Amino acid sequence: MPLSGEAIRVMNLVDDVATTMRRMIVLIPALPPDERKRISDYLKQSEPGVEQVQAALANLK
Repeated sequence: MPLSGEAIRVMNLVDDVATTMRRMIVLIPALPPDERKRISDYLKQSEPGVEQVQAALANLK
């Protein structure tokens, strides 16, 4: 079954997020520990988080 245009767009968004995360992983070692902690806290507080997106995907059967 072919994917809809909307599904392809969402998959492209996932690719964009993965690219951003790879860039973050490269930059993180250059940050001092206090900045790493601050960014970690910021990431934890972001809404929605990946868990919420995964839950939304799992609940739409």
